[in-house]
Amino acid sequence: MEFIKAGININFIGRRNIAFTLSSMMIIATLFLLIWRGGPNFGVDFSGGVLIQVKLDQNRMPSEIKSALAPVQLEDSIIQEFGEEGQHEYLIRVRRTDIELEGLSDKVRQALISEFGQGVEMRRVEMVGPKVGADLRQKALFAIFYSILFIAIYISGRFELKWMMSIVMALSLAFVVYVFSSFGMPVIWLIVIALIVTIGLCWVLKLKYALGAIIALIHDVSITIGAFALTDREISLAIIAAFLTIVGYSLNDTIIVFDRIRENLRRFRRRPLEEIINKSINETLSRTVLTSATTLFVVLALFIMGGAVIHDFAFAMLVGVIVGTYSSIFVASPIILVWEEKFAKRGRSKALPSAVR
Repeated sequence: MEFIKAGININFIGRRNIAFTLSSMMIIATLFLLIWRGGPNFGVDFSGGVLIQVKLDQNRMPSEIKSALAPVQLEDSIIQEFGEEGQHEYLIRVRRTDIELEGLSDKVRQALISEFGQGVEMRRVEMVGPKVGADLRQKALFAIFYSILFIAIYISGRFELKWMMSIVMALSLAFVVYVFSSFGMPVIWLIVIALIVTIGLCWVLKLKYALGAIIALIHDVSITIGAFALTDREISLAIIAAFLTIVGYSLNDTIIVFDRIRENLRRFRRRPLEEIINKSINETLSRTVLTSATTLFVVLALFIMGGAVIHDFAFAMLVGVIVGTYSSIFVASPIILVWEEKFAKRGRSKALPSAVR
């Protein structure tokens, strides 16, 4: 099935500066939001505490629920409406971890019944200790980082046949992570430094395909996190699974375009690199649009009708599919051109003028 006619020639590469500016603005906005909010809004899975889900017989203001919880010393809880409109379900998030879980459900239920009457239904009570939460947060961050690192190794060997360089990069990065972790550096800063070093090693070792893929993946995850910060959504274990899914989905699109670029580089040796990359993007555009559209329809259905339990997961996937498709076209491929134009000894973009002279 061909959704877009053959021979289409949209000048994607010619608009790369506009795309780079837009992406930079979104990433800067993400950083600003994270700094303003004091970091990501981690759920109970990562921050530790108690999560209580209740259903009431009618709509109540968060301040009313807090007042009702005062007798059980939970008036400082975070109250959030949960589920579909009109269901009157609420999440009560307690950041304290010194609470005795046994009997807590009955205490909360009785406190709410005393204030609101018998229309109170307890749905769930969950507790995560601070050490478990910190451990889960650390493992989640490393899962995202190592997935990006292994992708860099695969891309380098797959498209540039530089397996040895990839191994050197992995060993160098392992050494850097070991050195910084020995100083007791927080995990979040350790991951940031490791990603910067990874990009630097790709640059120095001339792994341009891996460089484009890694920057695109960091771009996708960062903007998705920004969307969560903007909408004040919590990041839980399910959302980490969504981030890893986004990484895989975005990479799939990127590999399709990279594969066509490599084929066209062999077929059109005397053409400028900019023209080859743009032609490759246009030739794979039909497949990219069809794949993204079908995935988007499914995720949109989950977002609208999937219920509150997977609502945030569907939201992450929705943002990730859109941003991942965008980055495959406007970020990953243009990075190869930028690298060649500025740092390659023999830029293919100059091959045709040289031949004419």
